[in-house]
Amino acid sequence: MALGSYANFLNPAIPVLTTAIIAYVVFISINLFGIRESANFSLLVTTLSVAEILVFMILIFPAFKTENFLANSSITANGVFAGIPFAIWFFVAIEGVAMLAEEVKNPNKTIPKGYISAILTLVVLSIGIMILSGGIGDWRLLSEIDHPLPEALAMALGETNAWSKLFTGLGLFGLIASFHGNTIGYSRQIYALARGGYLPDFLARVNRRYQTPHWALIIGGLVGFLAIFSGKTDQIIIMSVLGAIVMYIMSMISLFILRTKEPTLIRPYKAPFYPIFPFIALILSVLCLVAIIYYNQVLSSIFFIVLFFCTNIFVFFGSKFIKISVK
Repeated sequence: MALGSYANFLNPAIPVLTTAIIAYVVFISINLFGIRESANFSLLVTTLSVAEILVFMILIFPAFKTENFLANSSITANGVFAGIPFAIWFFVAIEGVAMLAEEVKNPNKTIPKGYISAILTLVVLSIGIMILSGGIGDWRLLSEIDHPLPEALAMALGETNAWSKLFTGLGLFGLIASFHGNTIGYSRQIYALARGGYLPDFLARVNRRYQTPHWALIIGGLVGFLAIFSGKTDQIIIMSVLGAIVMYIMSMISLFILRTKEPTLIRPYKAPFYPIFPFIALILSVLCLVAIIYYNQVLSSIFFIVLFFCTNIFVFFGSKFIKISVK
């Protein structure tokens, strides 16, 4: 939807929904041709997106005023906790990097390097964008739209400034990189679950020529394809973050259980400062989950009802298909 909004900002004659649909078709197709091609494409658009964000921050910096950033706001606990889903959204899907462990060289070293460098990059860029964008004018004008960066540039430089239109085109790189990363992540997650017996077997099949999980790409894409018709970007973000937080909590609990029950298990990568860091991660995840539920009770109810329903289907009908031995 954000891709569609950016395209519509460039040319109002371009429908938002049509662009969103085309985006799914294009990026699923790219990923069908193999991980090497997909990774090269991802590296290219990510490099371009980082470059354009740096240019964006340089361009709006002269218009930044501290009083604008502090105006019309009062920092409260309610505001902080209500904004948690959108803060987490900056980092959601980065855990999908682990799904590529079988497709990269020397994963023991490359996967941690990928995680750490990606998180540091996101922290620096997201803080820079937040502060500078919030200080160029009335930030409230940017809070209800799907294309805030070109609007921020227009506020700083003027609607007719050539940089505003040019940056919108460049800004597509960031959305493309994010969309592409999500596509890789969901397809490998579905593939891994199917291979373990948690989802139907056909989702674990790989294309003979390109060695990519084609059915996982297509079926996962169809789910996202249906979601865009809701038109509720903010609600989709909240639902996505709920799923991520539940996964984070389960991951931390699993880590503690494995360290206790399987002390001799081979661990190519060990969580640093165990058990302090994992415990902090667990507490923060629980805190975030409580906050999201409190401020989004209807969406949370829908999420947990669906989760409960699917879990029961698995317990009664699907557990016999698990291929992973459990002691």
